[in-house]
Amino acid sequence: MEESNPHEDNRNHLNNLEGSEQSNPAHNENSSCTDQDNPSCALQADLEENNSLERAKLLFGNDGIDTLQNCTVVVAGCGGVGSFAIESLARSGVGKLVLIDKDVVEASNLNRQLCALKSTVGQAKTEILKERIADIRPETEVIAYTGWYDKELNDWLLSQHPDYILDCIDSMRSKQDLISFALDHKIPLLSSMGMARRKDPTKIEIMELEKTTNDPMAKVMRNWKRKNKIRQKIMTVCSTELPIGMEPGKSLPSAIFVPATAGLTMGGRCVQDLMKQRKTSGQSVSSKDLESAAKDGTGLDSTKGVF
Repeated sequence: MEESNPHEDNRNHLNNLEGSEQSNPAHNENSSCTDQDNPSCALQADLEENNSLERAKLLFGNDGIDTLQNCTVVVAGCGGVGSFAIESLARSGVGKLVLIDKDVVEASNLNRQLCALKSTVGQAKTEILKERIADIRPETEVIAYTGWYDKELNDWLLSQHPDYILDCIDSMRSKQDLISFALDHKIPLLSSMGMARRKDPTKIEIMELEKTTNDPMAKVMRNWKRKNKIRQKIMTVCSTELPIGMEPGKSLPSAIFVPATAGLTMGGRCVQDLMKQRKTSGQSVSSKDLESAAKDGTGLDSTKGVF
């Protein structure tokens, strides 16, 4: 996905974001009632909020929803995996989403990406998803950064106070830098491995990077981890399916089933982790706890404070 890394474009976009992060323009444009002093408007907003999360509250409880509404999640990569993760987080009540991607929608995205429509070809994926979320749940604050992720963004990312990071990036260098950033700052992260060249969505699993198989991207990441002597666990969403072959010079074969399932899996684990994270805030985390959580597939252990 990322063949260049224009630092100047990134700096210009960061400048454009300044002053716009205190509000959600898409929220304002799509609100049917904007007079905050009008009692009927306040009642309408309250009813819409309650109705949109009614089923989620029955599943997660009021405390769980309250926790999610006070969380910030960074999603880097808004394509076949990231777009589905983003929408699942918004529909679950996450209060703030920071979206990072420089790509625009192309016709080749129409078979698998949530942001891809005939009407959106040529538009920035981050902006499309921001508008889409505003139409689904305008209470969610969305910061859309239309640029590549690189280390120059780290200070800005910290200023967003992320509670969780979903890595849906295709570029190895950017993926490695983002994982390093999360590990350095002890921010929980879930990283997507390769989802192209696969047909079976039932082969999607969550596991520690060292245990991945049948995944060329994961192999590169394992080598990078060993070379850099990284001892922390890196949790991934991956496919155990053996990828099909491909013709040299051709685009990566892909359909909606596997990347969409991976994105929803990432969103689901993120939501579970955020709720358990808040219940256990302030407790220490051991590598043994992380390994146990990865092994049994249940996520975080609220009695031990994993993440």
